[in-house]
Amino acid sequence: MRNLSHSISRRRFLARTSVLAIGSALPFDLVAGAEARKKERIIDIHQHIHYLARTDEQMAAHQEAMGITMTVLLPSGRPANTASTHQGIANGLQAQAGGNAECYLFAKEHKKRFRFGVCAVPDAPDAAYEIEKYLKLGAVVIGELKFGVECDAPEMHKIYQLAQAYEVPVLMHWQHEMYNYGFDRFYKILEQYPKVNFIGHAQTWWANIDKHHADQSVLYPKGSVEPGGITDRYLSDYPNMYGDLSAGSGLNALTRDETHARAFLEKHQDKLLYGSDCADSSGVADSGKCTGAVDIQTIRNFSANKKIERKLFYENAKKLLKL
Repeated sequence: MRNLSHSISRRRFLARTSVLAIGSALPFDLVAGAEARKKERIIDIHQHIHYLARTDEQMAAHQEAMGITMTVLLPSGRPANTASTHQGIANGLQAQAGGNAECYLFAKEHKKRFRFGVCAVPDAPDAAYEIEKYLKLGAVVIGELKFGVECDAPEMHKIYQLAQAYEVPVLMHWQHEMYNYGFDRFYKILEQYPKVNFIGHAQTWWANIDKHHADQSVLYPKGSVEPGGITDRYLSDYPNMYGDLSAGSGLNALTRDETHARAFLEKHQDKLLYGSDCADSSGVADSGKCTGAVDIQTIRNFSANKKIERKLFYENAKKLLKL
């Protein structure tokens, strides 16, 4: 036993010294750069609890693996069979996402790393009451609003008015003929509520960075992008319009045309925010499943300088959501 223990201890010693030797052989700037990157703050403005049955522990580990220092949990409204949920299809944000109480309680228990938003089915009788209840409890954003409703419907105006009263942004999921109708006339809302900050997200939002995007049924267009699409104009012309870079739609908008993406990030560096919105449990880019981690890599690769990168990952969200 003594000889075996001595052999194991010797092997462990040799292994450790080998690792140290390898580490010392690496260029100092690479080692220092990796350590500095670990300490850089990243705010994820778009994540869900119980996303496609993912456990709380898996979600927290996922955020840790991505290097997220602050996460905003976006809840679903209470289940309802109404026109805006497509008779229940949109319940749980069509992803089994947890509701207001679940996000609030988790964030309350993990204050250092999590904040929460508030959401309600717009045409539910108690929608305004439910939203105001959680705004009073400290919700930092209204959303994700992912419902089949006209963007200028009376029930949506009530939500915008609450956002104005409590000075929080509104995050909207734009998806042609499915969620939030009337994208091309949303400028009227932006003009009517200049003190309300809106955050655009999802397929229709990102497809319309391209001036030539005509077929709105195409949700993940490919190929080169010409500036001047509706989304590009909303970001340029309205101080209260922002963009959420999350999910496959945000990633597609960046990777379909690298040259455009680099210019787009630089042009709108004060209006874009990082979000993950991914349901996997790995949080690792090379897993092939975590769009949030790939998005982080892409933003780092396409940002013209460190100043822009820090705005996208941290400063814009901190300021907009008052974190």
